[in-house]
Amino acid sequence: MSSSWVLVIAVLVAALGIAFVVGRLLTLRAGLLKSSQDAADVDTSDLGLSTTGPTILHFTAQWCGPCAGVRRVVEQVCGELPEVAHVEIDIDANPEAARRLSVLSLPTTIVFDRGGRPRFRTHGVPKAADLRSAVEALLA
Repeated sequence: MSSSWVLVIAVLVAALGIAFVVGRLLTLRAGLLKSSQDAADVDTSDLGLSTTGPTILHFTAQWCGPCAGVRRVVEQVCGELPEVAHVEIDIDANPEAARRLSVLSLPTTIVFDRGGRPRFRTHGVPKAADLRSAVEALLA
């Protein structure tokens, strides 16, 4: 093999390595719950949020594969904590709600307190333990 081919292969391997690292860094935060107050002044009265306890709201669509994973996690947490409500909104059927809450990607999950204020937000599939911890903090 000539040295020019070795150089080409080395450059390709380096480019693939860099692309992998960048991709991993971009998806590293997916599914992590972050404190959220960005939509605190948005009207949420038409979303069916609970007034007696926290509500886990997640945006979904029929074409969204990871949304089924979010549904399983949310149903598990709500099954363990019956005072927590669950609302699922199809982004294609209700794009206005998504716009009001600044939902830019699917799946997006927002945890609201009993006053209808957004407290936590995540993109991607959250871990059940993380979601449970966030909701339990609102039950106290």
